Amino acid sequence: MTRVENGYIELSDVLDEALEQAQHGKGLERHANGKPFIEQPICVITREEGHGFTIGQIRKKAEEVKRLTTPEAKIRELLSIIVYAAADVIVIKEEMGG
Repeated sequence: MTRVENGYIELSDVLDEALEQAQHGKGLERHANGKPFIEQPICVITREEGHGFTIGQIRKKAEEVKRLTTPEAKIRELLSIIVYAAADVIVIKEEMGG
């Protein structure tokens, strides 16, 4: 685990929530199928279709946030955006050879 500097605790908490959602929430329920994150559709489709896929999903979810009425629903969608961005980072790093 990365040491969290003073002033970054809140950011760390949100990133932990996004990980929790991916591991145990919606991501696990709908997409995992017992596979590790890098073998789930979020990464596989990005590899196959390109980075426009994840950017499109992020844009779609950002639009959904505007329409949602409860803070809890907005937070869930925003956490999903973080997870899609992370998947794109993973694939970019793979393409860089690392």
